[in-house]
Amino acid sequence: MFSRHVLKEISAYCNGELSAAQSRDFAAHIMLCSKCRARYEEIKLGVSLAEQLPRLHAPDELWADLEPLIDAQQTLTPVERKSWATPRMKVAIAAAVLIVVTVGIWFLLRPSTLLPSPKSSWQVARINGTPRIESSAVTDKAQLSVGQWLETDGISRAQIAENSVGQVEVDPNTKLRLVGINGNEHRFELARGKMSAHIWAPPRLFFVDTPSAVAADLGCSYTLQVDDSGGSLLRVTSGWVALQLKDRESMVPAGAACQTRKGVGPGTPYFEDASPEFRQALTSFDFENGRKASIDSLLSHARKRDTLTLWHVLSRVDGDERLHVYQKMASFVPPPSGVTPEGVLRLDQKMLDAWRDELESTWSEGNLIPKKVAEEFWRIKNGVNRRVNQLQ
Repeated sequence: MFSRHVLKEISAYCNGELSAAQSRDFAAHIMLCSKCRARYEEIKLGVSLAEQLPRLHAPDELWADLEPLIDAQQTLTPVERKSWATPRMKVAIAAAVLIVVTVGIWFLLRPSTLLPSPKSSWQVARINGTPRIESSAVTDKAQLSVGQWLETDGISRAQIAENSVGQVEVDPNTKLRLVGINGNEHRFELARGKMSAHIWAPPRLFFVDTPSAVAADLGCSYTLQVDDSGGSLLRVTSGWVALQLKDRESMVPAGAACQTRKGVGPGTPYFEDASPEFRQALTSFDFENGRKASIDSLLSHARKRDTLTLWHVLSRVDGDERLHVYQKMASFVPPPSGVTPEGVLRLDQKMLDAWRDELESTWSEGNLIPKKVAEEFWRIKNGVNRRVNQLQ
């Protein structure tokens, strides 16, 4: 890991010029170093703003207008004047100013091909069988470009990688597309099948669209599987992953899983060592009828660690149901000073955040990346998105 600040490495990282090991070290450093993280986010913000500018070619007539002025500078006859501002000097100054202005205009309007841009592909390596990119078989190594599909049959497996981001193993019977790459994100679409991701990039740089939710990496390792109905199952082995669809979201830490359903979005996260009764009640709560009975069963089978699930349920119910969820959570981890039942029941955000800080110690056992660090990136990234959207 870098033992010093990595300010000089930020540009190389953003351009994909660091090795895989260097990229992992860079990401680990800025997760904990506020100075380098702030500079990195400033650069990402600049990229976001620049991407909103129109890409225009400099008009050809700019040089046509400039050349006669430059030629005139060479043919003028000097005239003695008492003032230092001779006609020759005036023309020279005017020409110099015009050159500066022209170069400035050209810099702003220069073709996009002259702008530095991130890599537009990921490396693909065959593991076994015959993976295909579009209609071409991958016999050894290849490149998956933006817009292309990588598909495996029943006996094929492949690995895709990008040094600055991470690597993904693609299982048999899987269809995966590289949707886009820019300075702020690498986005894929998993139409069906299973992928296993190990991401060392900073949080919220790697996204996977599915038919029922979007998985946003917060610095983690996870598996994501999509079935034929468009539903998915996320299982996180390290770090955190956010599952989102419109205004519905679930935060899933290491050791936990979360199902999604097409037309519904993400369900409620749960730890995989929860009791079968608890998990069955949660499935009923998220995707089936019998809501009251399922909440009663959830509360009766919940453990202290299951406050992760109850935390998400709290804001998805109201009335007496919310009160009962609150009481169960408080029996495991009492709210800290300043957090009142009334505030929690009306979903006061500051009180919820303060209580969550107390609860997180029971959720993050074995978690390699503190959720507070990941959420700091999330806060900054959301701020970047808001500022960019204001320009549109």
